[in-house]
Amino acid sequence: MNWVALKMLTGDKAKYLGIVFGVSFAALLMAQQSAIFCGLMRNTTSQIRDIQGADLWVMDRNVQFVDDTKPLSENALYRVRGVEGVRWAVRLYKGMGRARLDDGNFQQVIILGVDDATLVGAPALEQGKLLHGKLEDLRRPDAVIMDEFGWRYLYGKEPFRPGKTIEMNDKRAVIVGLAKCNPTFQTFPILYCTYTQAVKYVPQERKTLTFILAKAEDGITPETLCSRIEEQTGDLRALTDEQFFWTTIGYYLKRTGIPINFGITVALGFFVGCAIAGQTFYLFTVENLKQFGSLKAMGVSNLRLVQMIMLQAIVVGTIGYGLGVGGAALFGYVFERVVTNAPPAFHFPWQVLAITAGAVAVIITISAAVSLRRVLVLEPAVVFR
Repeated sequence: MNWVALKMLTGDKAKYLGIVFGVSFAALLMAQQSAIFCGLMRNTTSQIRDIQGADLWVMDRNVQFVDDTKPLSENALYRVRGVEGVRWAVRLYKGMGRARLDDGNFQQVIILGVDDATLVGAPALEQGKLLHGKLEDLRRPDAVIMDEFGWRYLYGKEPFRPGKTIEMNDKRAVIVGLAKCNPTFQTFPILYCTYTQAVKYVPQERKTLTFILAKAEDGITPETLCSRIEEQTGDLRALTDEQFFWTTIGYYLKRTGIPINFGITVALGFFVGCAIAGQTFYLFTVENLKQFGSLKAMGVSNLRLVQMIMLQAIVVGTIGYGLGVGGAALFGYVFERVVTNAPPAFHFPWQVLAITAGAVAVIITISAAVSLRRVLVLEPAVVFR
């Protein structure tokens, strides 16, 4: 009977391909848009994932996400160092600067000032992150390290060479290295330098400390240390990397229209898939009513006919799902290699595959259910008419 069901399914090539196309298009649209959405959300946390070596971030209590910088006084650093369980705590500056290029144009840049002594906060501490130069070069006068996407954005295909200069706040900055960083949400070039150098590249303010990076003593969990810092300081907020990661994503989910816009597109793909697959599957079933009637006349039970239709739906859904998510993955693969001047926002976690599979299962179930009623109420005598 299974062979008969598959033979009926592929008998009309046009309708068979139409059903597969409807499911494939729905899976492609849902998976591709979901992956771009995940990529955008992931890009909002790039600095959190790039900065390594610390267990937790300490900030002003009113900070809502990583780019919501609220300056702290220098006393906050010593208060954090005085909390029991803190092995070390260092400064981190994060802010926006305006760079003047060789041709006279100005470009917004992200400035990250890491601790002068330890250089904690530089992504080059991870193996393979520093593409050109050495991390110790940051201690040279006016030295900065730029991210590779920023170099491509500013200088195109020009090969990297150390010593190129830009100007920020009437101060010279010498690019001494190139680092591989995660793409950011704003897509601005990223400049790493020492904390002392960073505060010279921006207009002078009374408070310049943005974040404090801290490390917990052995035997103390980061969560416990966060609670101690908040209780002892009163006006500071301490978060682990993971907590700060989800706090930032939560802000963009609540305060921006990104989830609604992408949700509408994903829902549109779902409904289009339901419409195309459901209508085509229904027409396919109607045209094969005589065959189903013949099977009923030969004694085939309704349960067996339901199994045959569900088998057809599963085959169509599996093929359509594979083609759809494969097309979405191919899109991301090509997208990341074709677009080289701007960081691509495409992230394809297993959750996207699982959610798309669930949506396709619902589509084929609805499509099969539309057809089942006609088959279940079918009289075997229809074959003799």
